[in-house]
Amino acid sequence: MYYEKELTGRIIGAAIEVHRALGPGLLESAYQVCLAQELSLQGLIFEREKPLPVEYKGLQLDCGYRLDFIVDDKVIVELKAVDRIHPVHEAQLLTYLKLTGCRVGLLINFNVPVLKNGIKRMVL
Repeated sequence: MYYEKELTGRIIGAAIEVHRALGPGLLESAYQVCLAQELSLQGLIFEREKPLPVEYKGLQLDCGYRLDFIVDDKVIVELKAVDRIHPVHEAQLLTYLKLTGCRVGLLINFNVPVLKNGIKRMVL
């Protein structure tokens, strides 16, 4: 669990750097591209827009789930650019955590004046 804590710290640092450069008000897709660049610059291993099929009794179902990021196969990062985080956003991240078996996730809302107020860390 210590590794995940360090990893989330590095991811949050990358997100803060992106927010410092761009500020709030852009589309989620813009923040996603810039965060991918920042994670790369930090040498982190990640996948972006990773499809997440649901398995049911040996059948793989494509339900349209996509992870914004999974970093080092340990931490799921879900990005938003909304007025405020709603319970449905938290439920989305919890669903992704359960489906992947990952224990730690970050919900990051870039549409806030100070990014630390837009970050929610979730642990199963």
